[in-house]
Amino acid sequence: MALREMDGATLLQDRLFDRCPLGCSDDLQTSAIILTEGPLLRCAMCSQLLSSCTHGQYERALKKWDSSNGTIPAAQSAARFQQVTERRLRCALRLLGRLSPPPLRLLDVGCSSGALLAVAAKLGFSPSGVEIASKAAETAQRAGFEVFCGMLHEARFADEAFDVITAFELIEHLNAPLLLLSECHRILKPEGVLILNTPNAGSWTAGVMRECWDGFNLSSMGGHVSFFSPRSLANLAGQCGFRVERLETRRVRFAESHQVSPIVYRILKIMGEVLSIPASLLNKGHDMLAFLRKM
Repeated sequence: MALREMDGATLLQDRLFDRCPLGCSDDLQTSAIILTEGPLLRCAMCSQLLSSCTHGQYERALKKWDSSNGTIPAAQSAARFQQVTERRLRCALRLLGRLSPPPLRLLDVGCSSGALLAVAAKLGFSPSGVEIASKAAETAQRAGFEVFCGMLHEARFADEAFDVITAFELIEHLNAPLLLLSECHRILKPEGVLILNTPNAGSWTAGVMRECWDGFNLSSMGGHVSFFSPRSLANLAGQCGFRVERLETRRVRFAESHQVSPIVYRILKIMGEVLSIPASLLNKGHDMLAFLRKM
């Protein structure tokens, strides 16, 4: 009994989160969503969901991204990646009141092997990147991009150095998102735009699939530990000096193909497609994209 209690105390001490990383003062509560690492934790104040993983589990999961290919899209999805990325960057240009980027500076935080940097360069931006995974960063550097290997705050960029910052599929991996957004605010020019996306923990998909949703999976998603809703994302943005200029959510899913029979999967897929429009209108889609303006 004493040994089990001691093991439990050690596990709590090594847990990645012992308080809400969004700066809330309330205690973390256990939720009813049970994952391999234990129950998801919930902030009583802002409802942010957090992994109960240990520091070691977190660090091992992050190693998935330290490869030379990084997040370079596969050949069959390259055109789609370029289309989606161009749409997002053009939206940022419209928010800035610009029809074309020159000489706008763009920073991609978590740039991996430089796929987004390549799209931004084709559009006429002057792109730079930051990436902690050394192998992926080296690939982007070999492609001719200026990429700092390390954390954003370690790069020591000058105040108001960038017009646009992108941080795609990143904040769900962070144990200190306040630090990242505060640094983004410092290095953005006045009225500059920060674009980020993240899984929506307040989505219909998350509500139905619960522990079966890939968005909550620590290992397969390479270190997903912090799960935002539109409410908690707006809370984070406001604390760091941003306002949400535009927020959109997309897509609804009720099962993965390997979890149910082909017939059931097809029926659930059709249901998800039918609900995709109301989900977008109500911010209940599971893919969340936000454009934040520096105040």
